[in-house]
Amino acid sequence: MATLDALTAKSTLDADDINRLRAVISEWQLLADLSFADLLLWVPIRENPKSWPEGHIVVAQMRPTTAATVYPKDLIGQKARWGERPWIDAALSDGEIQRETEPELVGELLIKEECIPILHKSKVIGVIARYRNVEQMRSPGRLEMTYREAAFDLARMISEGTFPAAKVVTETTPRVGDGLIRLDGNGMVAFSSPNAISAFRQIGHQSELELNELAVTLEDLTRGFKARFPRDESWNSILSGKVPRQVECENNAGVLDLYVLPLTAGNDRVGALVLVHNVTEIRRRERELLSKDATIREIHHRVKNNLQTVSALLRLQTRRAEDPSAVSAIEEAIRRIGSIALVHEMLSVNAQEMVEFDEVADRLIAAVKDVSTLRSGITLERTGKFGALRPEVATPLALILTELIQNAYEHGLATTGSTLAIVVNRTGDQLRLEVSDDGIGLPEDFDIQSSDSLGLQIVKTLTTNELGGKIEVHRVANGGTRIEVDIYC
Repeated sequence: MATLDALTAKSTLDADDINRLRAVISEWQLLADLSFADLLLWVPIRENPKSWPEGHIVVAQMRPTTAATVYPKDLIGQKARWGERPWIDAALSDGEIQRETEPELVGELLIKEECIPILHKSKVIGVIARYRNVEQMRSPGRLEMTYREAAFDLARMISEGTFPAAKVVTETTPRVGDGLIRLDGNGMVAFSSPNAISAFRQIGHQSELELNELAVTLEDLTRGFKARFPRDESWNSILSGKVPRQVECENNAGVLDLYVLPLTAGNDRVGALVLVHNVTEIRRRERELLSKDATIREIHHRVKNNLQTVSALLRLQTRRAEDPSAVSAIEEAIRRIGSIALVHEMLSVNAQEMVEFDEVADRLIAAVKDVSTLRSGITLERTGKFGALRPEVATPLALILTELIQNAYEHGLATTGSTLAIVVNRTGDQLRLEVSDDGIGLPEDFDIQSSDSLGLQIVKTLTTNELGGKIEVHRVANGGTRIEVDIYC
């Protein structure tokens, strides 16, 4: 589907005009629902900004959630020559809402078209056409009449350039079907939909909403309750403001999400619409997730502390051991435990359920270099990025990386060579780790399957069994060793 920028390319609208259209589109679901109508956004087609329009093109479409659509097919990109849609022409030319239109038979439906000019910087940059089924407009009830009156207020604000006034950045905006309250200019409830009444009853308000001040009702509901996010304004100030607001009303019984939209006529404030959504269950689940996340982080923190305690006990053991081979074995165990503890440390401070492994790798490399007692002058280079990894991958990979670096230091670069290179290549869920050195190299008959090196056996077992990958060991032609580990992450 063509983008808004592409569709408006022939309209000679500038970037500021297009941003205004985007702002309207971001909020016009509310207009469609209150109007019980399909909406099409038409923009004029011109050769240059000063020429008379050749016609119009549809650049956006919206269907109502409160009524059946009259245009099930996508009409974006449809064009009309000047004169083919006289009411759109009139709205664009006069800058006035066109309501007194005659119904038109479209297929089997009798459709009434109404046109709303979009004003921006004192000029009309587009027209919203509303299309309603005439049969659905007959014998409306009080709810339908209130919705249509509110839709007329929004249409007037669009034609005056005052809607939308500001974009409220939220995760979700309540919808008309969730619950709607109409306030008059004094903040009194002139109308409340059945869903709005139910939402208020669910958090403890059992009396009538209508003909009462909504601000007083909200103050009564929240009095004495210490909310998670304290308000810095009174309810009266929030409800009588000049810009849209989204706030929550919370007490011991539940949480309501309120979207307050001021209604204006020129410079006068004539009331407000308040969309109401009961989000009690959503907030309860969010709190459960936060509690679960904190618990998991605490577990990782305790595991890290326990591993450090084990390391400390092993260090005490090395002081009592007299056999050099036993001391070496215990020190290797301490190093491996430290690698695992480092992953748990990262998970204990990270709110995400992933491990940024590049930081882990840098700390592991630094730790190996710090404890190494081998000759100096060895250069260690790392290229490529590991990225974020799941804990079940990060823990064995930390051990693998530690063992390969330590093996290169102790064996490959023990007597000759000066470079240790770590190369990481990650594509999607596939990761290749290469650790190579320019040291003495491997014996001609080396076989990792029969090697008695504990470190390499640990690497092989973790790679194949824990990570379902494979490992290959290569002798470099001019001396040195390259070990490749391929895993799925």
